[in-house]
Amino acid sequence: MTARMLALILALALACALPAAAHDARPAYLEIRETAARQYALLWRVPLLSGLRLPVGMKLPDEFANLRDPVVQEGGDWLVERRWIAASPGGRSEGLSGKRIEFPGLEFTSLDALVRIELKDGTVLTAIARPAQPWVEVPAAQTWQEVAWTYTLEGIDHILTGADHLLFVFALLLLVSGARRLVATITAFTVAHSITLAAATLGWVHVPTPPVEACISLSIMFVAAEIVNAANGRPSATARFPWLVAFAFGLLHGLGFAGALRDVGLPHNAIPAALLFFNVGVELGQLMFITAMVSLGLAVSWAIRRLPPVRPDAYAALTQLVPAYAIGGVSAFWVIERCASF
Repeated sequence: MTARMLALILALALACALPAAAHDARPAYLEIRETAARQYALLWRVPLLSGLRLPVGMKLPDEFANLRDPVVQEGGDWLVERRWIAASPGGRSEGLSGKRIEFPGLEFTSLDALVRIELKDGTVLTAIARPAQPWVEVPAAQTWQEVAWTYTLEGIDHILTGADHLLFVFALLLLVSGARRLVATITAFTVAHSITLAAATLGWVHVPTPPVEACISLSIMFVAAEIVNAANGRPSATARFPWLVAFAFGLLHGLGFAGALRDVGLPHNAIPAALLFFNVGVELGQLMFITAMVSLGLAVSWAIRRLPPVRPDAYAALTQLVPAYAIGGVSAFWVIERCASF
């Protein structure tokens, strides 16, 4: 009962937010590649919202100047700027090491700015600027602990801003009964998306992103339909063996996670650590979400016990069918939206 009532609350809230896309919180991205001593090529990418550029800028240290005019292009959902810079002649700068890169305007958004710096010796440095701290300090070197921390935070951020992935996990929570079955189901989902995340990120599997995202939406619709079948007394093999379905669709969701990780990039000198800890971050975010849902469910259960009695059939309709149809409606909208973008 607790999980069903919780489903109603969250699903209705999701239905009210139907026009929102699943991954509106795309990060800004700055890539800096060292081309010669104290010279760099920059790629600055800012997401567009309804065709409008978000008010986020990028400010380099004062001792750096453009070698030639920047090139600005608009493509798809991004505004892309390319620049070529160098430290001012006669300066004492030894490059970007130890310098601060600022992102004015980031503090007025909900975006992150991902920074990836590739040096000529093959070293790759990564950092994340956030609204609470709209700048990054370029480190002289980056330890594996710093790589682990950066990619763990990015994994947490990705899963907690990925409404489609969370909605799929939430639908599984509604479908599965019993603590052991729930643990087995979530474990199967985790193992599966870890496999495809690694395979796609390392280049062993190549799948276009738009079809993957559309199929992820279809997977949510499928589980929503299974919730309806179970509520109407027609449990299928999905309800009896949810771990199997979670594993199959987890392979699909892992390809979606890989798309986000490709946007961030992997440091060449710490690929295993970055890949591992991005996945750790995804799992931590997933556990945070599940814990929040269980805690809220306990609170709802406490409140229900203090309400006047309600007919069992009324409870069944409100706590099982309504949430399932709401989840199915949201995911159907995403399917149409994503197929239209092919």
